[in-house]
Amino acid sequence: MKYIKHCLALAAMFVSLGAVAQMPHDAIYMPRKTACVALMYGQSHWNQYWENTLKRENHNIGAHITRSIMVMPAIGITDRFNVILSLPFVWTKTSAGNLMGQKGIQDFSGWLKYKAVTVGGFSLHTLAGASIPVGNYVPDFLPMSIGLQSRTVTGRLLANYTHSKTGLYLTGHGSYNWRSNIRVDRDAYLADDRVYYTNEVRVPNAIDMGVRAGVLRAKWQTEFWAERFACTSGDNIRRNDMPFPTNNMQATSVGWYAKVQPKNIGINARIGYVTNGLNVGQSTSYTIGLLYQINGQ
Repeated sequence: MKYIKHCLALAAMFVSLGAVAQMPHDAIYMPRKTACVALMYGQSHWNQYWENTLKRENHNIGAHITRSIMVMPAIGITDRFNVILSLPFVWTKTSAGNLMGQKGIQDFSGWLKYKAVTVGGFSLHTLAGASIPVGNYVPDFLPMSIGLQSRTVTGRLLANYTHSKTGLYLTGHGSYNWRSNIRVDRDAYLADDRVYYTNEVRVPNAIDMGVRAGVLRAKWQTEFWAERFACTSGDNIRRNDMPFPTNNMQATSVGWYAKVQPKNIGINARIGYVTNGLNVGQSTSYTIGLLYQINGQ
């Protein structure tokens, strides 16, 4: 049997499903002593995947579905410095076969976001993020695993230009993700065409980048986006084999995002599609969210 899990759901669930403003990939900030709490529901599904570069499907599992519910507060420490947190509950299933899905709390994530430079409509931002596994889920059961149990640290640089009169903006970012080794419930495993006699598994580090173009107004926002995620090393899924945390997962995604928030309460939505990849599923995903802004005294 042949399986694969969408790499964005595994490596950066809080980014790929994060569809609320004041995110680690935008130039929007909550003012000092103000917070925006988002409750989001997300779903991604695929029935075709890339085994190395070969695109194929597996009728033994049919369509693979990942769902999540996430709580994500964005907190304004100052007008130029925000803290963003997230904690998702995730569950997986397939439309065919006998594999049982996993469900549970995944990883707790946090970002520090700072506006370092402002010159006219141009701004430069520095971000630092980290995540730690919270749930006791099994990482070595792809594609049903809800995560990799790897601790991560991310450094990101983000640039933005916003036209003051029209609200038109262009944003780009690039990141490097350091990921820790994990332990699996086996005495040996095969990776890189060799056998490792240990239960400690090296998870490849990764880079990601993205570009966004849209319009931001006082009560609404809309944008089109493109993102790229790629491991810096790793091996490929072997022919007719299961995926493994050492795999070199890569994906290019495109999509659309919109938000309406006339007062304290708002809603948002995001749609994404993987156009090409390596050792990943060609997934279609969507997220809908309810936003509530808390104004400080």
